Amino acid sequence: MIFYEPFDKLENFMIDVFIKVGVPEGDAKICAEVLIDADKRGIDSHGIGRFKPIYIDRIKAKLQSPITQISIIKESPTTAVIDGNNGMGMVIAKKSMDMAIQKAKKYGLGMTVVRNSTHYGFAGYYAIMATKQDMIGITGTNARPSIAPTFGVENMLGTNPLVFGMPTDEDFPFVIDCATSITQRGKIELYQREGKKLPAGWVIDQDGNTSTDPDKVLKDLDSGKCALVPLGGIGEEMAGYKGYGYATVVEILSSALQGGLFLKSLADVDQNGNRVKSRLGHFFIAIDVASFIEPAEFKKTTGDILRQLRNSKKAPGQDRIYTAGEKEYLAWLERKDKGVPLNEAMQKILKQLKDEYNLGQYKFSFENA
Repeated sequence: MIFYEPFDKLENFMIDVFIKVGVPEGDAKICAEVLIDADKRGIDSHGIGRFKPIYIDRIKAKLQSPITQISIIKESPTTAVIDGNNGMGMVIAKKSMDMAIQKAKKYGLGMTVVRNSTHYGFAGYYAIMATKQDMIGITGTNARPSIAPTFGVENMLGTNPLVFGMPTDEDFPFVIDCATSITQRGKIELYQREGKKLPAGWVIDQDGNTSTDPDKVLKDLDSGKCALVPLGGIGEEMAGYKGYGYATVVEILSSALQGGLFLKSLADVDQNGNRVKSRLGHFFIAIDVASFIEPAEFKKTTGDILRQLRNSKKAPGQDRIYTAGEKEYLAWLERKDKGVPLNEAMQKILKQLKDEYNLGQYKFSFENA
């Protein structure tokens, strides 16, 4: 049975658990904010569902540091190379995008790149940071090997999202936040939690076949026995080479500029199956719209483009066309009063964390069922 919990309660709960495992309060607030923001927008693959396995468990296993110490390796008026020293990816990312924004405010453009980081959560969060300042925001990150190159079956590239955010005159910005694979690991984990089969064509095994069992796929991804398919699909017929190409762009920008690790060196397990540190790379770009045109004019033109797209002729049987960022805004309108939907698997995890860290002050609705 699905239960709903208020955003504030779950955000505060995550803050308290982060603090319990050694994350400083200010950093804990950043991490929890990024996670709950994904849930607010209906991006359940990157919200509280990843709180324990991606962050708490990795801190406990000493795979990432709860204390984030950022080092500036090289800096110019418009650029910076940052070492995250294996700290909290959300903290590293937020401070890195903020640095890019501050540079853009002064010089029109700002770009920062990061090495030795960890999973930074919902990538769109950082692009939206820029849109709130009337800027264009761009970000990307590499990840543990998951995607096979076109005509290959070996997991070489990460899911490598390439994200753009642009301010508009509407109630929400234009934000396109997509993995460069057909799907991402978080979506497969979501299907696993919900007990659902995967659509055919999401993954490819060593024999070139697809698989729909999320339990098997997650194990085989870890062992390298299967790989995610690049955006577009298997082979070239549906233009899978495009997703493969863009994944490679993100890999280069997330490693080559900052002297970071790439491809197989980002695997989070060694040859003996032991878990190791991730050492991911990211990049962040902020472009000040005012350096080109009045922000109000830019936002109106952008809004006009989106409205004309949504009002264009619809396919038979379809009553609505969406633009990027719209569904997330609609999810927020639906959830702002209801809160975050929690399935039975997620309820069990929250109860486990509550008991483990003696957080009895939190009373969840599902505990009374």
